[in-house]
Amino acid sequence: MTKKPIILGIETSCDETAVSLIQDDESGVPKILSNIVSSQFDVHKEFGGVVPELAARSHVEKIDLIAQQAIDKSGVSLDEVSAIAATAGPGLIVCLTVGLNFGKAMASSLGLPFIGVNHLEGHALSPKLNSKLDYPYLLLLISGGHSQYLSVNGLGKYKRLGTTIDDALGEAFDKTAKLLGIEFPGGPKLEKFAEKGNPEKFKLPQPIINKGGCNLSFAGLKTAVLRITKTIKTEQEKFDLAASFQKTIEEILYIKTKIALSEFNKINFQNKNSFVVAGGVAANKGIRKKLVKVSTENNFEPIFPDINLCGDNAAMIAMVGLEKFKANQFDGLDLPASPRLALD
Repeated sequence: MTKKPIILGIETSCDETAVSLIQDDESGVPKILSNIVSSQFDVHKEFGGVVPELAARSHVEKIDLIAQQAIDKSGVSLDEVSAIAATAGPGLIVCLTVGLNFGKAMASSLGLPFIGVNHLEGHALSPKLNSKLDYPYLLLLISGGHSQYLSVNGLGKYKRLGTTIDDALGEAFDKTAKLLGIEFPGGPKLEKFAEKGNPEKFKLPQPIINKGGCNLSFAGLKTAVLRITKTIKTEQEKFDLAASFQKTIEEILYIKTKIALSEFNKINFQNKNSFVVAGGVAANKGIRKKLVKVSTENNFEPIFPDINLCGDNAAMIAMVGLEKFKANQFDGLDLPASPRLALD
């Protein structure tokens, strides 16, 4: 057994099969020994979205291979691993079950502690993989299934300040991309479309922008995009609509984040001014730039995970596992998958 804990993390909540090994480090930032992510774009492309049964089958076919690749790349042997961590929820139940059962089987056969991890907590703690980050901090979690502002006060201690009242931001990106004819997964590609367009061409709504505190709404924006796509006749107009959508999202997040920073200051008695942005949409460069701007204007330090750690990955699951390991927070092998597991 090594002196510094090594955690093996497993993630199968949706359509990424991922396994990672990380090791604690005295610098306060763990070492990522390996982080293997296998996506299923080709499996779901023809359906325009993730098909749960196909995703689960792909996980079953790949999980042992991905785990072996992660172990081989890490340069450590299984007898050096301190604990196994696996995503327990939220996510697609048929997908969660694959990784969770694989992790339990590994923990049981190796006689190691098992740690069930909240996928959202993985995103919340993901910046700790590339920066020394102390509690408390304000978190904006923006992904395919979630959009919320949270005060992160410690491991397992979260207070929600605002959330989407309808669609998640990643969902709005994906659906807009689909309307524009961008191939699945369209959300990440929409920004490239936007670079070729005029962001001033279409005036799009900013739902609940002047009410609801730092709550968010994207359904009305998506409906407006749908209406405009029915009138579009040229490829350039598609680029213009993508650019207008990107600009509108940036403006909404700028205004709502300013409110969230103010709300956080009211409850932040330790005077810690860190603003963390995590989740798949945090990889969007235009959004990053806008959020850096509002952070610095309000005397907050903006912190993002590395681009390759924004989407679903197992290093972030291992990160939560490491924190829970050091806090002696373990789970039984009867822990069930929880498709609607909340963070707060």
